[in-house]
Amino acid sequence: MRHGARGGPGVGHQARRPRVVVVGGGFAGLTTARRLESLLPADAAELVLVSPVDHLLYTSLLPQVAASAVEPRHIAVAIRSVLRRTVAHLGHATAVDARARTVTVVSPGGERYLLGYDRLVLASGAVTHLPSSVAGLAEHAFVLHTLADAAALRDHVLRQLEHADTCSHQECRAARMTFVVVGAGYTGTELAAQMMRFTHRALPAYPRLRAADVRWLLVDHGQGVLHELGPGLGRRAARVLASLGVEVRLGVTAQRVTPTSIRLASVGGGAPGGFRGDATVGTHTVVWCAGVRPSPLIDALGWPTTRGGRLVVDAYLRVPSVDDVFALGDAAAVPDLTRAAPGGRQGAGAGQGAPTALTGQTAQHAVRQAAVAARNVAASLGYGRARPYRHHNLGFVVDLGDLSAVANPLGVPLAGRLAALVTRGYHLVALPTAANRARVATDWLLDAVLPEEITELGQPPLEPHPGGQDLPLGAVPAGPGHDPGPHGNDLSSRHHRSSANAGLPANGHQPLRRGPRPD
Repeated sequence: MRHGARGGPGVGHQARRPRVVVVGGGFAGLTTARRLESLLPADAAELVLVSPVDHLLYTSLLPQVAASAVEPRHIAVAIRSVLRRTVAHLGHATAVDARARTVTVVSPGGERYLLGYDRLVLASGAVTHLPSSVAGLAEHAFVLHTLADAAALRDHVLRQLEHADTCSHQECRAARMTFVVVGAGYTGTELAAQMMRFTHRALPAYPRLRAADVRWLLVDHGQGVLHELGPGLGRRAARVLASLGVEVRLGVTAQRVTPTSIRLASVGGGAPGGFRGDATVGTHTVVWCAGVRPSPLIDALGWPTTRGGRLVVDAYLRVPSVDDVFALGDAAAVPDLTRAAPGGRQGAGAGQGAPTALTGQTAQHAVRQAAVAARNVAASLGYGRARPYRHHNLGFVVDLGDLSAVANPLGVPLAGRLAALVTRGYHLVALPTAANRARVATDWLLDAVLPEEITELGQPPLEPHPGGQDLPLGAVPAGPGHDPGPHGNDLSSRHHRSSANAGLPANGHQPLRRGPRPD
């Protein structure tokens, strides 16, 4: 492990300016670093940002990337384009030694070194939560957390249409054209709507497929769509999904995922439109959008957390159990001082400082908490005064594609074209740079007037034809005495299965990835 100039207190570093280390380059981390640059004089502190990637990803538009409405790079904001004097370290923060005041960083090349700090801000974000109770989920489901995830899903959907177009069996075609999204929150609802539009726009390229054969299912264990927005807007969103042909199944939970199916079960008797009892749906595509958990770094710290794994902090975003450490965003259980706890108390605590009412894990909170975190870090260094985090909800927006949306800006419920205008306007304002705003706006314009682009972005994997039942039209299975050559069905099948058993990605080459990875 290397020390040297990257060290700090406890690793032999000489007298210097205090160092503030921010872990995480997402909404919370990048905004904290930007605000610290404006709050602290240049000679007041050394600012360092640790991030596994060199960009902020505007994750709210990932469903539109998967649906080809927005180009992937246009929602990636280069860290170095928005930070003036913060030193960026590319790598994963894997551990913190509070006594020595060091952060362990692993670079992209695998080098491990210590980074000393005087103030530490943990904004390491979250990863997709894949519950182990759902058999086969981690191995066979897609997630939507990174640009690679969106590209993988888009390519996979196009590949299923390619397979379906040449299927010789109706059962095969139906499974290839059935897509299941689990989780009817913001991401799942947007994804189901956007991808239904995407597949229908791509169908003219596949003359043997019918629009009636495309089936997108949105399932959720709850009793409504977009329950965060309230029942009224949830029902409006459900009506838009129904008009698109998306099948909504509520009161349903996933039990098992295989490469060719998902097993679903009703919860407490199910809900209207849901299943009764158990049902197995034939599909090659399951997308998991049912929750997130804090990054693995938070688990590795060993500090007090809530039941959901978020780091316990006070209203000033300080970690009470450790000196000079702050946390915010998806990684932290931030008290919600605007919501009354049981008994009518505002922001009451419960055991080990864990708050009774917590703020949500949203980008809106992350950005606003970052402003408070930066102010309080600066105050701890003698610049300004600290203040608690207190927010007023600005509302939420959900883009359902083609000028369909639901939103509740400042608590005012909107739907249809006006909601779409508000939604897209919000996204453009929220993007950190003018260049990204211009590119995304141009993408929306081109998507509205040009035909669908259906080429794949990555290299397609070899996919077997299980049991010989999924052969292309006109294909003949290789029999005794028949040499199919190097690309024959039997050889490619055996090669694919042996490679998968050896631990290669089930859905292709590296950037096409299933399952989460640490932030």
